[in-house]
Amino acid sequence: MVYSRLVFWVKTGTIKNIMMTTYIIIGVVAVLLLWLAVSYNGLVRLRQRVKEAWSDIEVQLKRRYDLIPNLVETVKGYATHEREAFENVTKARAQALAGGGSAHDQAAKENMLTGALKSVFAIAEAYPELKANQNFLALQQELSDTENKIQASRRFFNSNVMEINTRVESFPSNIVAGMFGFKKEEFFDLDGAPAEREPVKVSF
Repeated sequence: MVYSRLVFWVKTGTIKNIMMTTYIIIGVVAVLLLWLAVSYNGLVRLRQRVKEAWSDIEVQLKRRYDLIPNLVETVKGYATHEREAFENVTKARAQALAGGGSAHDQAAKENMLTGALKSVFAIAEAYPELKANQNFLALQQELSDTENKIQASRRFFNSNVMEINTRVESFPSNIVAGMFGFKKEEFFDLDGAPAEREPVKVSF
């Protein structure tokens, strides 16, 4: 009975059809697994690039924090009565240096520090002797260079954030992102009007 059925299937091509269907299913599964692996690895690579870009920002911010005390002391030597401005810079620096929170939170702290620094350079405008001080000029140049590097690092970071966010939200890569817990990253940008997004102006 079984033998006769097997002979019948062979003659009618049923076994060939079953094997063909099996191969198709295996092929589809293999393609899906390959796509899953490629998509997952792509998201991992993007996440690592975001972390690397954030590390670059932190390096430049630390350099900025290190320059500020010397700048404040130099200006303070010529304008000792401007205590409030110096205290604001010191306080804003301490908050920014504490770090923590998201990229958005850190950007808000940097925005406060930028505003405080602007007031210090506004004070320096009133002291021609200070503007000619070699130490002040060197600090001014270093801070200007640091601000430019922060802006470049920020642009690089935000471009990577945009790329991973697009992948996390776009179909079908959003399926893989949801399966493995990939989340949207926050941009490192300053709040407020476009004018407030500009780096500190340290040239006279």
